[in-house]
Amino acid sequence: MQQELDRHLAAILALDIAGYSRLMNADEQGTHRRMLARRKTVIDPQVEAHRGRVVKGTGDGVLAEFTSARNAIGAAIAIQSALAEANGEEPDVPPMTARIGITIGDIIIGEDGDIFGDGVNIAARLEGKAPAGGICVSGRALDDLRQVGVPFGDFGEIALKNIGPPVRVYCIHPDAAARGRPPKDPTKMLGNAIGRRALVFGGAGVTVAAGAGLLAWHPWAATASKGSIAVLPFANLSGDTNQAYFSDGLSEELRAALARNVALKVAAPTSSNMFKSDDGDARSIAGKLGVAYLLEGSVRREDKAVRIVAELVDASTGFTSWSQTFDRTIDDIFAVQSSIAETVADALAVHVTRTSSPGGTQDVAAYDAYLRGKALFDADIDEASDRSALDQFDLATQQDSNFAAAFAARSRVLSAIASEYAAPAGTAQLYKDAIAAAERAVSLAPDLAEAQMALGLAIYTGRLDVKAARPAYDKAAQIGAGDADIQLLYAVYCSRSDRSADAIAAIQRATDLDRLNPRVFRAAGLVRYTARDYAAAIPLAKQALALNPTLRVAHANIGNALLMQGKLAEAKAAYQAEPLDLSRLPGLAIVARKLGDTAGAKAAMDQLVRDLGDSALYQQAQVLAQWGDRDGAIAMLGRAKQAGDSGLLIAPTDPLLDPVRNDPRFSPLLGGLHLT
Repeated sequence: MQQELDRHLAAILALDIAGYSRLMNADEQGTHRRMLARRKTVIDPQVEAHRGRVVKGTGDGVLAEFTSARNAIGAAIAIQSALAEANGEEPDVPPMTARIGITIGDIIIGEDGDIFGDGVNIAARLEGKAPAGGICVSGRALDDLRQVGVPFGDFGEIALKNIGPPVRVYCIHPDAAARGRPPKDPTKMLGNAIGRRALVFGGAGVTVAAGAGLLAWHPWAATASKGSIAVLPFANLSGDTNQAYFSDGLSEELRAALARNVALKVAAPTSSNMFKSDDGDARSIAGKLGVAYLLEGSVRREDKAVRIVAELVDASTGFTSWSQTFDRTIDDIFAVQSSIAETVADALAVHVTRTSSPGGTQDVAAYDAYLRGKALFDADIDEASDRSALDQFDLATQQDSNFAAAFAARSRVLSAIASEYAAPAGTAQLYKDAIAAAERAVSLAPDLAEAQMALGLAIYTGRLDVKAARPAYDKAAQIGAGDADIQLLYAVYCSRSDRSADAIAAIQRATDLDRLNPRVFRAAGLVRYTARDYAAAIPLAKQALALNPTLRVAHANIGNALLMQGKLAEAKAAYQAEPLDLSRLPGLAIVARKLGDTAGAKAAMDQLVRDLGDSALYQQAQVLAQWGDRDGAIAMLGRAKQAGDSGLLIAPTDPLLDPVRNDPRFSPLLGGLHLT
């Protein structure tokens, strides 16, 4: 009689170390020892802690089974977080990062405890699709994935090698996996402010990187110009992960110094920073960024001693064109930055003017506080981190009262706190302080693009005054032609100010500089939508989602464009995919009414009012305008004006308000706010 096979349903986890062969070639014994240590101290203990069983090791990986997908996902996140921490403790060796795949499937257990079945094969294939440091999960585990509370992206259905039908794949990006926890929840913030920033400003101003695994899916074929360069994040070799702000800040300062040279085309930080932990070769990275050269290096800081190694790589050959080691004291850091920037410019046969950077400082303590503040603000974690950034910028300006860049940064963080966290009673003072800090920055360094942009942004958002903000915006765009973030903000401002030609030109400059930034493509789609070019807006928003599937507002932007084209069923599907209530609910209320679903329209509108209240007055006006309730829409816009709702900044060019645009009450309503 044939013995019955031991078969049961399980969650399967497949783990593999990225670039293991390369690590072995560089240091076989050391890599082997490190892998054994990772197994002993990180991987196996976390599997067991989450009620799993390590089935076997595969030399460069592990196969494990769990009783539930939730336990498997929890173990995977804990492993990635612990591996990231362990890498930070070994700054002198290449990082050991893992790819993880998880699925649910029927498995067969062999006599030796090994497992077999389609689930094992699918998990292994998913692991191969994950970016280094990331986790790919099959659609069968979606419910469990949602319960974990970590942000993830939908990669759609993917055909896996030697697997039957395509498999739905979801991915936890490396940054989220390494943190081991979800980022701040925008729905818990007062007034859904993060969503409002994306709606009004195109989401610029905060560095947000898409998963590195997505890059391989976007085949750019750009011809790099001779004077184009990307500054990759310098590696922190100080043996202290808390010093990462310094190496990252040095990279940013070098990038900014090069970008001020009009003869150079310098890739923006969001795109460049995607390759911080990338194992790709120089040609591959440069090809994705569309540049001819890469500047990379490392920083080791011990007390007042600093060693900086900088290397310029020619992407056409992959060979180093120039390399130099700088051993200095921290007091000489500014001279080192200037020397590197000048040497790079010379190597690229580009003339560079030997002048100091506008708005800078020669005070080391002020500079250090400034870099700490930038790292905190760019992390975009929560109100506490933004306020900690503000403390650092305050410290920098107290240390050097002529440090214009620190005043500009202080203004930006004050505007962000006012927009994202403050209660209505406190926003006026925050914006007043933001304007004052920006004015101080401009008075100290009128040619500092960040100062002019901070002033324009504070006036625009704090006073809702488009006309008064224009001189600062125009000046920022002129002197910040090489800064993608400046160009993005300027493009959205122009788009909302009915200057579509200027908006299109600016967003094209931003795209050229920052071709891997999903925010840029989202803003580009918004510019086209505002110009009533709905057909062109949709593929740009889809490109943004291809770069970052979890990007907020992009689905709603697609829904709006489809709505304007009369494609109601497609618009509804797009709205349903939007994660942000502030954008999803108005769209669903509008499209449901147009489809004849009165009950559905009312339910969506009721939820908008119930859940978001007065923080969504402008969105309620949009719904009423599209429903044909002119009186109700005008009245709601009046309430929004009285409340100082920043959504009104969208009104001058918002297609959703077109049904009331010719109403004699509409222009006077906006005219009082200097919006036109």
